[in-house]
Amino acid sequence: MKRFFFMTIGFVALAIPVAVMAGSGQNGFDGVVHSIESRYHVHANRIPFLGLVSLISKSATHGGVGGIHVAEIDSFTEQVDGNELNRLVEEKLGEGWERTVRETSRRGNEQTLIFTRPEGNRMAMFVVDLDGNEMDVVQVSVDPKHIDDDIDHYSHHRGSSSD
Repeated sequence: MKRFFFMTIGFVALAIPVAVMAGSGQNGFDGVVHSIESRYHVHANRIPFLGLVSLISKSATHGGVGGIHVAEIDSFTEQVDGNELNRLVEEKLGEGWERTVRETSRRGNEQTLIFTRPEGNRMAMFVVDLDGNEMDVVQVSVDPKHIDDDIDHYSHHRGSSSD
């Protein structure tokens, strides 16, 4: 019985590093953020209680916005090659994502990448925005129909009696 106990402890002790190393090959939001942290030697700050904020935003927008993930990197000092950043994000996002916007300033210190992916009736958006020494990484899922309804609610209609 003692041998079984020690074998189990040994197995768990060996499984932990394997799980950690397997996690480093992750894809999606966490994979992109981890790759940026590793490549550029920076630390990303994640917003606490963002899961709760995402739930509240989904409720407040009647399902229009949800699945929010945000990571912010301050003190981004390394030079960024736009092609390399684009390739890194494409590799870690996984299949189904399509880059819709790529904008790079002449000096390269401002870069924006926007990827989209259909999710049934919803649209997922993934944004990487480098502005000087700050980088933001955001993923969100939106329902275009609900967003249009909300925008129409606040728009001004010409020729209406309420102008």
